[in-house]
Amino acid sequence: MTTTVDDPTGPRSTAPAGLAAHQVTVHYGRQRVLDRVDLHVAPGETVGLRGPSGSGKSTLARVLAFLHAPDGGRITLDGEPVAGVRHRLPAAVRTRVAILFQSPRAASDPRLSLADLIAEPLRATGTPAGQVAARTAELADLVGLTPDLLTRRPHAVSDGQLQRACLARALVHRPDHLLCDEATAMLDASTQAHVAAVVTDYQRRHRAGVLLITHDPALLARWATRVVDLPGPSVPGPAPATGRGRSAGR
Repeated sequence: MTTTVDDPTGPRSTAPAGLAAHQVTVHYGRQRVLDRVDLHVAPGETVGLRGPSGSGKSTLARVLAFLHAPDGGRITLDGEPVAGVRHRLPAAVRTRVAILFQSPRAASDPRLSLADLIAEPLRATGTPAGQVAARTAELADLVGLTPDLLTRRPHAVSDGQLQRACLARALVHRPDHLLCDEATAMLDASTQAHVAAVVTDYQRRHRAGVLLITHDPALLARWATRVVDLPGPSVPGPAPATGRGRSAGR
């Protein structure tokens, strides 16, 4: 079995501010993907998460984003347990955490224009049309999407342009936490830099916590406050393996 412990430097209260996984376990069929995993992302902090393929990094991100219910353990927001996933949670809770996936095409409805893609979460929570239009235009400008691109559907734009729209969608409710699951892996260098700059600026202005999942050591060294290792599946033995948080230079 594999136990992963997030052990950031410094004292922590029993009910820490921020987003936290406590002893989270997830199975897919007979396979145990996560085994008693702890992870904490404090407000304003960037936590890097690394590990080999199959270690459950994306699964952990989906659990933290309230998209997948754990089989064991719990998720807390500012020390309060969160019970439920997706639309079973109140909008005021589920919109506090947003996720940006690696593949923008897999995360986008091909029937929607980029403008509708950005606006969709606002409409789902009953935001008035005028506010939807204003917020969509504001975010499109922030991520570098011109008005002509907003009328296009995903098949008519590049991966980088579509990921910019997905980033705008992720920020539309001004989340307290943003989970980036290999979000820049499929982008060219200039788009990577722009996405990173937008996220960093948002984090600075809103004191948002960021979880950065990546295999890129340079990105971790440049961006992460600290790094947590998620070990791969191990052969059951007498003692569990343990991954610990490590400081990373900015």
